[in-house]
Amino acid sequence: MEEQKTEKGSERHMYSASFKTDTPGLINYFFTIKRGETTFYYGNNLEKYGGEGDIYKEDPKLYQITVYKDFESPKWYKEGITYQIFVDRYCNGNKDGRLNNTKENSFIYGNWYDEPMYIKDSQGEIVRWDFFGGNLQGIINKLPEIKKLGVTAIYLNPVFEAASNHKYDAADYKKIDPMFGDEETFKELCQKALELGIHVILDGVFSHTGADSIYFNKYGNYPGLGAYQSKECPYYPWYKFKEHPDDYDSWWGFKNHPNVNELNEGYINFIIHDEDSVISKWMKLGAAGWRLDVADELPDEFIKAFKEKMKSLKEDSILIGEVWEDASKKVAYDVRRRYFFGEELDSVTNYPFKDSILGFLKGEIEAEEIIRRLMNLYENYPKEAFYSLMNVIGTHDTERALTALQKDGEDKAQGEKRLRLATTFQMTFPGVPLIYYGDEAGLMGGTDPKNRAAYPWGRENKEILGWYKKITSIRTSYEVFKKGDFKFYKVDKDVLCFERNFEDTTALVIINRDSQEKVIEIKTQDSKEGAETLKGKDVFRSLILEGEKLQTSEGFLKTSIKPLSAEIYVRE
Repeated sequence: MEEQKTEKGSERHMYSASFKTDTPGLINYFFTIKRGETTFYYGNNLEKYGGEGDIYKEDPKLYQITVYKDFESPKWYKEGITYQIFVDRYCNGNKDGRLNNTKENSFIYGNWYDEPMYIKDSQGEIVRWDFFGGNLQGIINKLPEIKKLGVTAIYLNPVFEAASNHKYDAADYKKIDPMFGDEETFKELCQKALELGIHVILDGVFSHTGADSIYFNKYGNYPGLGAYQSKECPYYPWYKFKEHPDDYDSWWGFKNHPNVNELNEGYINFIIHDEDSVISKWMKLGAAGWRLDVADELPDEFIKAFKEKMKSLKEDSILIGEVWEDASKKVAYDVRRRYFFGEELDSVTNYPFKDSILGFLKGEIEAEEIIRRLMNLYENYPKEAFYSLMNVIGTHDTERALTALQKDGEDKAQGEKRLRLATTFQMTFPGVPLIYYGDEAGLMGGTDPKNRAAYPWGRENKEILGWYKKITSIRTSYEVFKKGDFKFYKVDKDVLCFERNFEDTTALVIINRDSQEKVIEIKTQDSKEGAETLKGKDVFRSLILEGEKLQTSEGFLKTSIKPLSAEIYVRE
């Protein structure tokens, strides 16, 4: 370790060290400091956020370095906006409003605007699945509306045949659910979307199948024998029976979701390796990537093989994993996962982003806390992965963003203002913003199933929809928000402030969550960090309020920001 030069007379001493490694993985470290007979340890802070650490007498918290092989995510995804669609709830594309191929023992809502519900028995088991009737043709019909949001990717919740409305209980991986359409409709969707610069991402559910499926066939609804009926069935080795037929491993104990052995030769060939594998079939029909459901329940070997096959079919395809925590150090079933070492996932669902921004806007954490959380991800993730993160503020697995941001007893307008703040951050921060269908129309809803209501066609909240079109236009119009560097400023516990820089463009984003106006001051040069980005006489114009400008003066930028509001400035 070498001591670096410090200013003459300074009591600060800086040291640096370097090493080389060719082995992907995590390196955890701390520093040992000996002063006379006393030994101290300098390690990570108590929250393990990285950055400034703490001194310990023993058991220091560890810092992390992620060592990975270089990889690159496709530009259409990384620099774009993703729109998530729960197909049954988006749009019925049939002119007469009829439903396609309704299922036996199903419940059909009489009104498109009804509130979704579950029909359960006394034990809490779902006895009839409910449907609104959305289909792939409906998405095709609405592609021009989706494009108005600057969308470059549509992520579809599962579309393969299944008994449920959500389709996470696959019955036939090689068949579009008849209620949604067929192969030709799917192919048409992919083609027409691509004509508008939109790519289609499929949801792959490969840790389990449905019990009511061609493979398991527990209820005898499919011709031939399934694994439940016979040990001689070719699908029998896919499953994990303790005692055939009724005692089998299932996803989180749900017996209608029997788990599979993903590394079984027959299964992995069927999904990945065969010439007519599941991946091959749908990518040849137009799919541009996959989101892997419950990625932590898929073996690393499976994910690696999946990506290799996917990339061989389409080099510019994307692989996203459903991961709810820091994916760089995720441990699942006592195994340290290898998601971001360069051979598996390109991206993950960024739930820490959602928790941080919603927590800040609801007053649960302060600005410095959200900065520390997100900088920790930046420190732990490969840069390519960080800029490819699926930045969500709500999905089919969480309550709607507008509902989450609406405080009890509060005027609805307050929640709508917070939604503006959340989307401002989402559209201007590194990563890929995800719009969950209906959020842009002001759709509300608590947890499942209320978060899966039908899109309110003809009843959209026009103000919220107008705002989404404006904020997405800002993102798509400025390269700085797609790929610029970023830097946070600590200005106030209630104000989130950061800068983006790309080539000759500098942008400044300020978000005030407080109910009071705030006056903030930014020092335009930090002697600790050196390079000056905000110059002494810079003029910034607002992208939200037409005609408003800011100017730096004498090394500082001073401005006020109204209650529950956000500002985006670019340097002229």
